[in-house]
Amino acid sequence: VLINGVIYQPSGPGPHPTLIICHGLPGNEKNLDLAQAVRRAGWNAVTFNYRGSWGSPGVFRFAQTLEDSDAVLAYLRDPATASRLGVDRRRIAMAGHSMGGWVVAHTASHDHGLIGAVLISAADMGRAGELPREKAVALMADNMESLAGVTAESMAAEVKERSKEFRMENAAAGLIGTPLWALTSDDGLAPDTSALVKAIKAKGGDNVTEIHIATDHSYSDHRITLESLVINWLVWIALTYHR
Repeated sequence: VLINGVIYQPSGPGPHPTLIICHGLPGNEKNLDLAQAVRRAGWNAVTFNYRGSWGSPGVFRFAQTLEDSDAVLAYLRDPATASRLGVDRRRIAMAGHSMGGWVVAHTASHDHGLIGAVLISAADMGRAGELPREKAVALMADNMESLAGVTAESMAAEVKERSKEFRMENAAAGLIGTPLWALTSDDGLAPDTSALVKAIKAKGGDNVTEIHIATDHSYSDHRITLESLVINWLVWIALTYHR
């Protein structure tokens, strides 16, 4: 199927380095201000909607978000697509907010062609599967308004059944060599990111930075700070890890 995506292209001749931004669950916050800021900094910014979300065809499944992330990367790396959209295939990074951070962690763990990854208040879907059933169903009921083909019960059942597989810490070994910028906030999810960072460092990874910002899950009063941190880091990796 074809899923919905948007590319924010900077001015000037390409190809340009590119940041893919993965939204959370269900994706009411799409960080489009971050996409525009990244574009002003000279990067392409790509946003997309997983299957079964926000009008993309198909039904929504957590496992499919990981497949969709891989598919977006394959699409942008296709020589014809890269030429048409002005994408520098050697300089692609990913950022993800909330569930999108979980998507990025797992994607970057096996895709070592990325020059870096950014986690923004990542939410570990594996840990969500460890919640008592009633709490998991309530969580999904509050986060499914734009999703197709699911119920709160079916969503809770998927994360419950695959909780061990979904755990974000499973990505640690594959992230040892990937520059990782991990941002956390006062939303209760910081332990998910800290556990991943600790696991990466325990395996010898030293190219990971964790920064905590005293704000809410959407970084409501720190949007400019968020944009500045991400852009400064992107500029650094684009210069340092130019391949």
